[in-house]
Amino acid sequence: MLPMSNQSPVHAGHNAFAEDGVLQQLTRHLPASVVESFSEHGKWVASAEAQDLARLANEHAPILRTHDSRGDREDVVEFHPAYHALMRRAVSMGLHSSIWEDIPDETGHRHLSRAVRFMMTCGLEAGHTCPITMTNAGIAALMTTPQLMKDWSGRILSRKYDSSQRSPGSKSGLTIGMGMTEREGGSDVRTNKSVATRTNVGGADGMWRINGQKWFLSAPMCDAFFILANTDAGPTCFLLPRRLPDGNNNGLQFQRLKDKLGNRSNASSEVVFHDALGSLVGEEGKGINAILEMVTLTRLDCLVSSAGHMRVALSQAVHHARHRRAFGKLLIDQPLMQSVLADMSLDVAAAQALALRVARSFDLAPQDSVEGGFARLITPVAKYWVCKLAPSLVVEAMECLGGNGFVESGPMARLYREAPLNAIWEGAGNIMCLDVLRVMRKSPNIMESVLERLAEDFGGKADQTIDVLRVAGKMALEDEGSARMFTEQLALTAAAAEMKRTLPGEIADAFVETRLGRPWRHTYGMLDSRTSARGIVDYVIRS
Repeated sequence: MLPMSNQSPVHAGHNAFAEDGVLQQLTRHLPASVVESFSEHGKWVASAEAQDLARLANEHAPILRTHDSRGDREDVVEFHPAYHALMRRAVSMGLHSSIWEDIPDETGHRHLSRAVRFMMTCGLEAGHTCPITMTNAGIAALMTTPQLMKDWSGRILSRKYDSSQRSPGSKSGLTIGMGMTEREGGSDVRTNKSVATRTNVGGADGMWRINGQKWFLSAPMCDAFFILANTDAGPTCFLLPRRLPDGNNNGLQFQRLKDKLGNRSNASSEVVFHDALGSLVGEEGKGINAILEMVTLTRLDCLVSSAGHMRVALSQAVHHARHRRAFGKLLIDQPLMQSVLADMSLDVAAAQALALRVARSFDLAPQDSVEGGFARLITPVAKYWVCKLAPSLVVEAMECLGGNGFVESGPMARLYREAPLNAIWEGAGNIMCLDVLRVMRKSPNIMESVLERLAEDFGGKADQTIDVLRVAGKMALEDEGSARMFTEQLALTAAAAEMKRTLPGEIADAFVETRLGRPWRHTYGMLDSRTSARGIVDYVIRS
């Protein structure tokens, strides 16, 4: 065999946090012990061992076993050991629970600290984070019903991963899933056909019997699921255990697992409910309100996850460019490649900054009503923009690697298949824009308070941009067809404001100059000579 030459080495064995100039800058105000924990996690996600677990979990997709050898229903999904290893790690870190734990928090920023870890974890492997996200968000829905919170929260908040096939009450740790959509309506959950009827089980406030189906039930091996079903009062939310107290199946029959484009380590199923027993969550007929308590948090995770995908894709591209030679010099020294990588770096920095800014607003909301409004308005805005941005950036990163980026042996193909999903999950693009309008109509003062906060973060010199957004917002309320344009402009402005507040001037100024008020852009590599392309790349992805 000929000796290998002019091939970039495998990008493993480094520290994902230490190479990330943006994450380090955005977390510099946190205690040293917390930042050190980020660095330790950065070492793990970039290790050869962790990357191999990610590969194996996706190459060996889950398998549904509907019946046993006697023909009795089992309805069990089997996962590769690599998936369970990733789950154990995530649960032990508290990615499913840390924002809710009743323990002293030295950072004052539970959401922000979790988001940093979640971003790096999703960059490694996103499939296993689906049940982690839903478990984390499920606590918000449980809090609407104190008795359920009392009965379930202890085992949900446990940092023990228990994948055994037993009743929830006998397990050391629980995960929670969610099933909303049915074949009839997708995002329009008011068209769902599943029904729930009250039973005599459990007394006056007892169980309901659910019959129907769900077209998508993600992570079907979770211990319980939040679902919507209709009662006489309308769509109602229920918590439906997978197994009954005696260990038997609770009437869930899995029809098949989805053969998905990506997210292959995570099982997504079609399910039919036959007299499944569930507990009422929140008020009868107000199930959508109960679910919205979860959805805001799951949308935050979609946003953070997409930023993580973008960061890893850029890191792979920059690593390759620093080692690969073409036309007599390294790719990283080629002016066109520098321009492309720098342009991508600006979007990655913006996505990370905006994602952590939204997470910070969740931390500040209890003491600051403006931050509460920021969280309500900018979460769908940021989810829309960042999740739409990720696929195109991953494609550009693949091109930087050439043919090496298009083969299955590395992480790029997995990132490529994964990237579109977060734009679909928890509300596709149009749903996000409609939610932005809903927030503005329901609370008219939120828009103005958020614009004032963005102007403060800009540090002045943003009057024209803010005025344009005011006008665009009014137009979108009158003409829903323009809501995407308004939502994207608001996202760009929010990202730019956070970059101006936290990142070096050269990075923030380059983003403002090229993203705000410029003609429509379809590709990367549009920076001119006024920008230090190499300096931007070396700051965002440190060698």
